[in-house]
Amino acid sequence: MRAVLTLNAGSSTLKFSLYQALKEPKLILSGMVDNIAGAAELILNRGGKRTDTPVQADTPQSALDAVLSGLSSDFAKLDIVAVGHRIVHGGTRFSAPEILTPETMEALGELTPLAPLHQPFNLAGVRIAQIAFPSAIQIGCFDTAFHREHPWVNDTFALPREFYDQGIRRYGFHGLSYEFVTEELMRRYPDLKDKRIIIAHLGNGASMCAIKNGKSRASSMGFSALDGLPMGTRCGQIDPGVILHLIEQKGMTTQEVTHLLYHQSGMKGLSGISGDMRELLASDAPAAKEALDYYVFRARREIGALTAVLEGLDAFVFCGGVGENSAVLRQRITSGLGYLGLFVDPIRNARNASQTGTGPVQVLTIPTDEEYVIARAAVQSLNSL
Repeated sequence: MRAVLTLNAGSSTLKFSLYQALKEPKLILSGMVDNIAGAAELILNRGGKRTDTPVQADTPQSALDAVLSGLSSDFAKLDIVAVGHRIVHGGTRFSAPEILTPETMEALGELTPLAPLHQPFNLAGVRIAQIAFPSAIQIGCFDTAFHREHPWVNDTFALPREFYDQGIRRYGFHGLSYEFVTEELMRRYPDLKDKRIIIAHLGNGASMCAIKNGKSRASSMGFSALDGLPMGTRCGQIDPGVILHLIEQKGMTTQEVTHLLYHQSGMKGLSGISGDMRELLASDAPAAKEALDYYVFRARREIGALTAVLEGLDAFVFCGGVGENSAVLRQRITSGLGYLGLFVDPIRNARNASQTGTGPVQVLTIPTDEEYVIARAAVQSLNSL
């Protein structure tokens, strides 16, 4: 059987799926290595049955080794004709899925400083897959591509114009997730096709995207995956003067500041406990409560800003691990936004219903599926050869 493998390396997880290589890819199995660099587990979903196996996975690269080992018997029965990869940063050049050649890999490697938490591991996954499946084509799908039609005023910074031309601009991320959710939204709710929508991808990484006429108009993330909402270990929005102060007055090196902003900040830094929302929600510590308060505050602030970009709001959609599973945070984020027309039924929300809005703005929860987007792109690339 011809099959496609998808690899999706996040900041704390490695998701993977196997699909039958049909025009509309058919899922065979899926899973993830969860809690990388912690008590890592290989979680496998096959035919509705889930198995959890402890693994050694200190880095995304070792997590991929665990996947290749854990699925060796499956790979022996399948003809892996393509491997599709989520690649976080495509810069200004890569605005559509592309077969990964040595030249494109070199160009993508040059973007590593813009996504240091993800890009090296994304590209390492490609290299490992090239060795594991030498006859398969490797296809890159880019999280930045969905946002490439933003208006200039959204993407530029108020710096001298030559910096914009050099690629210093807002890119936006989580594009594969937004692509899937937007398409699924149009399929389920065709009346929203030409409407104004905010999608909130809330996970260990978090962002929001303003959608109008099915296209991205603005994103809370900017030049890097640090901007916007606070995340598990990333700071979110921060005054650039703070960075200058840390370097000039506190004597921190650029490497120390990078580690601080990417690995020691966000919910982990605010709480001093964990970057995992599940732990913070279960904690009675005052610092955990304050961290959650800040998360909710920033989420509401981004909703207000993106509503201004759209000049109104017709629907609000939650997705991502936190957005899909935390009724508490969904309720807290939408509370107090009645002035925008957001009202949520607490009973339906507690049941994780797909529709919870009771006002003029539809409030929805749609599970995202970045892997399907990657698999479909891989099949389309195969068919174009």
